[in-house]
Amino acid sequence: MQCFGDVSPEADEPVFHHPWEARVLGLQRSILALGIWNIDVFRYAQESIKPAEYLRWSYYERWITTLTQTSIEKSLVSEEELIAEKGVSIDPSVVQKRLSRRDIHKAFVRGNFERVSNAKPRFNIGDRVKTKQLNPLGHTRLPRYARGKLGTVIALRGTHVFPDSVVDCGAEDPQWLYTVDFSGRELWGEQCDEKLTVSIDAFEPYLLNPEDD
Repeated sequence: MQCFGDVSPEADEPVFHHPWEARVLGLQRSILALGIWNIDVFRYAQESIKPAEYLRWSYYERWITTLTQTSIEKSLVSEEELIAEKGVSIDPSVVQKRLSRRDIHKAFVRGNFERVSNAKPRFNIGDRVKTKQLNPLGHTRLPRYARGKLGTVIALRGTHVFPDSVVDCGAEDPQWLYTVDFSGRELWGEQCDEKLTVSIDAFEPYLLNPEDD
């Protein structure tokens, strides 16, 4: 998004600015390893943070807030247990999935979201497409800057779990995924460098045939 000031890289930036940040990363990876929710649910939880708080909090402050709230929603822990800083009722099925030290590497390997589907792709390489002008209440992986824009399909990536459906109703609903190329001027106007292009991976439900628009 625009108008939020310059991005100022920190020279020799450490991996973590405070020890608690490393613990939050470990907590997030451990919970993902349980399989109770996936990265799409975690992303949507961060998107649901109020804008003023999202902009004020640090990266890991957003993480710990969304981890806490989602853990309550998924009944991993209650608010009373958090206040008491002690777990009381533990779901036996969760205990059986406890992440051990020898399996820690599994927590840092992202799962494969590609799925088998009998659906035929609607678009092919070289087709002109237009992205939908979406303003969903739920989750979407279509960037705001690329909505309602004309592009060209340059690759078909197979069918993958559809993040929007996972967050909305817990269903994988596999959809075709395409790499779509846009000119910089299509995205940001005539002031943009005419040589600039941007490619994004876009799911089929995000795309229209321009002639059908």
